[in-house]
Formats: sequence, structure tokens, C-alpha cells
Amino acid sequence: MVPETGFDGRRRVIIEAVSPSVDDGRFPAKRVVGDVVLAEADIFADGHDVLSAVMLWRHRDETESHEVRALPRVNDRWRAEFPVGQLGFYEFSFQAWVDHFLTWHRDLRKRIEAQQPDLDVQLRIGAQMIRAAGGRAAGRDRTRLQRYAAGLEGDEELADKLRDADSDELLDLMWRNSDRAHATRTEPFAVEVDRPRAGFSTWYELFPRSASSTAGAHGTFRDVEAQLPRLEKMGFDVLYLPPVHPIGRTFRKGRNNAINAAPHDVGSPWAIGSDEGGHHDVHPQLGTIEDFRHLVAAAAERRIEVAIDIAFQTSPDHPWVREHEDWFRKRPDGTIQYAENPPKQYQDIYPFDFDTEAWRDLWDELCGVLRFWIGQGVRIFRVDNPHTKPLPFWQWVIRETRNEHPDVLFLAEAFTRPKIMHWLAKAGFAQSYTYFAWRNTKSELTSYFTEITRPPVSEFFRPNAWPNTPDILTEYLQYGGRPAFIIRLILAATLSANYGIYGPAFERLIAEPRESGSEEYRDSEKYEIRPWPRMEDDLSELIARINRIRRDNPALQQNASLRFHPTTNDEILCYSKSVGEDSVVTVVNVDPHNTQSGWVELDLGTLQVDANRPFQVHELLSGARYTWHGARNYVQLDPHVVPAHIFRIRRKVRSERDFEYFL
Repeated sequence: MVPETGFDGRRRVIIEAVSPSVDDGRFPAKRVVGDVVLAEADIFADGHDVLSAVMLWRHRDETESHEVRALPRVNDRWRAEFPVGQLGFYEFSFQAWVDHFLTWHRDLRKRIEAQQPDLDVQLRIGAQMIRAAGGRAAGRDRTRLQRYAAGLEGDEELADKLRDADSDELLDLMWRNSDRAHATRTEPFAVEVDRPRAGFSTWYELFPRSASSTAGAHGTFRDVEAQLPRLEKMGFDVLYLPPVHPIGRTFRKGRNNAINAAPHDVGSPWAIGSDEGGHHDVHPQLGTIEDFRHLVAAAAERRIEVAIDIAFQTSPDHPWVREHEDWFRKRPDGTIQYAENPPKQYQDIYPFDFDTEAWRDLWDELCGVLRFWIGQGVRIFRVDNPHTKPLPFWQWVIRETRNEHPDVLFLAEAFTRPKIMHWLAKAGFAQSYTYFAWRNTKSELTSYFTEITRPPVSEFFRPNAWPNTPDILTEYLQYGGRPAFIIRLILAATLSANYGIYGPAFERLIAEPRESGSEEYRDSEKYEIRPWPRMEDDLSELIARINRIRRDNPALQQNASLRFHPTTNDEILCYSKSVGEDSVVTVVNVDPHNTQSGWVELDLGTLQVDANRPFQVHELLSGARYTWHGARNYVQLDPHVVPAHIFRIRRKVRSERDFEYFL
């Protein structure tokens, strides 16, 4: 095989297995503002020469790269790091070369230790390399290097020459002016940086039309505003609203998804569009666009962001159906094909035909929908069923949007095959729904969260854990009673840095399915206005306490440090998260019916706890404090009292072997 043009066989260093990297650099890795990116690569070459390596990094808006020296770890793995302080894309690459001077320097030390006789010859060899470096240098560096070269070649005492050859200044000078003529350099790898809310957020979903305090009345945006103090008190920072657009009347669904609607049935918000407008409009009974903007501003004053649903589909009454028939697929009888997922039929919804000859106009119009709502102050979009639209469309529209507004975040509601969920995340979705709702056992939870919170998946996939949604009322919640709701709440809030609840139903422990074997709610808000009167014993206070624990503990605001710890009972799950001096250990009884007890076996090395000293843990749900001894400790959890413990261990590091524990 003939080497390609431009090939230089003197580039002896091999660089591979660069991280963070998604599909060998095809997609960017994900981080948030304030993170430090730890970049690594396998770097090696033939023989025994010493290698040197650097990492070059820059924000794409910068013209010049920053350089950081990479350091070897074990087994030819090298590491460097750089901070990401602004939104957008960063690029980094590794460069490495055979460092002949450091090889000479290492061998000189060995020769001195072995008392070899030819040291003067070796010093002259070193002087030649130093003089060559001086030729590459400028200013003071050139002058100093020339003096070092002359000194090693001169008549000074051998001991003085050896001392000069080993000086830190010389090593620094040679590093700055090293010979990189035959260096190997990787192609750049990308890191996409989102704002911090992409990495840590707490979502609450409600239907505005059910927000009225007057029974039977259609709620408004002003009614939603009245809910903001309560949501702030509970600690939510994202308020997610299902579609707020006009709702079609043709083939409107009735209560409990009945095919025939009664005259006063309000229909599904996902059947978007009527004579009153489409995706650029709001349902007139909710208020006006000005009312919506007022809600967004009022929420922002309480540090809550309003997220809206993006459902790229229409009702039969949407203006686009009349104006752009070519955007929809027609059946042989000339009627437009409605949405189906056999045996389910959605006669009230028309999907777009993304194979249309007018696909470019369709893409541009849908991108315009996002621009419109960004103009109303929205910066978070929850996207309905993105896996049922072309994947390249999402990659394009998210990139178009974020090029103009890098602070915009997208959440993918794609409960589908893992590879598609992963590809959507790679393509630009900042957060993704997960299979959490259906992972109930210790084994299932351990396996799943280990997979999605560690590389390679964690480099691009940010989980957002929801115990319920308007479409998902799991069997676990249906039959587990109040303990099941508390268990799933604590798991979601502590396993994942991003989590959310379909709030009114979850707060009030609503668990009645439409029929046996169904995960649909009975009397679902998707098809009717449902008032939500306050309950004496709902979960709002517990939710507030758990969200406060999340806010107060940085360990729970990330997923990278999640580690599972062994327990002697398969109904008890134990895991920890740590950041700096903050460590949180969560122990959960996943059986909502029975008291469970057993021993947890903490990995004290992971927690940086001295195994030879007792340590205090602060139980954050009850306020109790305990002294634990060693890795093995006993727990007993009654699900009808409190089915979990959330322990905080905070430590102040005095030295590598001496820790002071404090609360």
C-alpha cells in the first residue's frame, strides 16, 4: 500500500481513543457553563522515547487556541482539562511528539546514576538540541538557550554543567520551544455547552385550562399565574404547559378519548388548529398572546421558566390544511390520512407528510414556529414524539435555532427504541425522557442508571426522570398506594439531576386507570377540564422538602458521580452522589407494601471517608443524625412511614489521610 500524498513517516506518535467523543467526533459531547472538561487520549509510539503532548482548545468564536500540557496517567492514557465558560461550541484536539530532549535528559540522569564515563559527549549532544531550540526561540528565550548551550560545551566543571542541564529553567525553556516538526495532531473534537438548567432542573406539568379556582370554568393564563407562588414554594424551576393553541372541532375526541364528543367537550390540546388560528396562536379561552407573555415574565420573577409543548401536527381544521394541502398525505379517496398507531386511531390529528416535494417549505415553516415562541420569551421546548418525524429534521431545526439562540433547550419526549432516543440526544436535544417510569426493581434501576449516567452514553444523553405523565400511570403507582408515589418521587429526584412530575395528579396521589391494564388516567385532563381542589394530606410538603434538599446539595445536581452500593436485601437500593465536600447517600425501599431491612455496604473510598474512624450522617428528610462505623450499616424502612433515607455526609479535607466530618 502506497502512503497517501503528504504522508510523513517521521510522525511516529499514535493518538487514539480521544474522550469526550461521541461517535468518533461526529457529534459533540455535552457540558454546561461552568464545567471543566476532562479530555483524555491514548498516546504512544514505538520504542522507549519520552513523549510530550498538549491539548489545544478554543471556543468557536475565538480565533486563537489555548494550549494546555497533557500529562500521562497509566497505560499510555494522557489527560488535560479546560474550562467552558460560555454558551456554544468548543473545540479541542491533542498534539503529541517524540521529545528528543526529554529522552536525552532522562537518559542523562540514568548515566549519572550508573557513573558512566562519557558524560561530556552526552552534554555536547544536549547542547546541540538546546542550540537548535534557541534557533526556534525569540527574545529572552533565545538568549538564555544560547547561554545554556555554550555552557554545556564550555570549560566549566562537569558538576556545574550537570547542574545546569538539570535546571528547571532549562526544562521550561525547552518545553516552550520544543521541536514539534513531526508532531501528530488529531482532528478537532466538539463540546456543546448549554446553560446550567440543561444539567439541573425540576419540572412541573399542568394544563392551563384546569387551573381555574372556579369549578367547571375554563382556566386562563392569569389562573396559571396564581399558581406560581405555590410552585415556587415547592421548589420547581420549570413550568411545562401542554399545547396552548386553538383546538380543532372536526373529529374532536370526547371524555376518556371517546370517539364522539359531546357539545361541550373541550377536546385534546394536541389536536392543534381551528378557525381561530394555529401554531402561532393561543386558545382564546386561555387569553391572549399578551397574557402569555405576562405569564412568562411573572414566572421569571420567581426564577421559574415556562416551557411549552411543540407538537408538529394539526387538527383537520388547522389553517395549514387549507393553505398547504401538499404538506399532508392523502388516501386514494382524496381525504387526508389521519394519525394512526394500530390499533389506535387519532382521527382528530393530521400528521405532516415529511416526504412531500415541498419539504423545504414545511421545514422552514416549522422552524418559524420555534422562532415565534422564542420571540414570546420561551427558551425551553418539550417536543412531542420527535421520533415520529425525520431525524435529520431535528438535527437541522435545533441547529438553526441554537445558532441564533444558544440558550434554547429542547426536551425529547421519545419513548422508543434506545438507539433512536440516543440519536436524538446526539442531534441536539439537551434533555431526554427515559424508561425510568418502568424501572422498578433494584436490579432494573441499578442497570439502567449505570448505563445512562456513565460514558459513552452520558457524553450526549441527559436523562430527565418522570414517575408519571398525562400518558403514563404505571401499574406500580396504580397498586402501590401513597408509599409508591413517595418512593418514585425520591428515586426520580435523587437518581437524576433533571426530573419532573405531572403535578396535580401526582401531588394528589391520583392512581385510577381508565380501565384495567391501561396506563391511561381515568377522566384524563387530555380530554376534559379537571378541577384540582386542595387535599389535606397531599404530597406538596414532601415535594417541597425534597426539592429543597436538591437545591441545598450540589451532589444531587449532577449525575457523573452516581455510584451504587451493595445491600443484603434485593428490595433495598443504595446509591450515592458526591461533589467536592458534599456527599449524599440515598437508601430506598423499593417495595411499597412491606417493611424491609438489611445491611448497606458503602464504598467508603468512593465517598472519601476514612474507614478507620466513625462518621456522622444527617438524615435530611427527618433531621435525625446518626453515627456510623465503617462501611457496613443496618437500615430498616417501613414504606407506610418513610420508605427512604437521604443521608448527607459533608467533609472538610485536611490532608490526604485526615478528614474532619461536619454537618
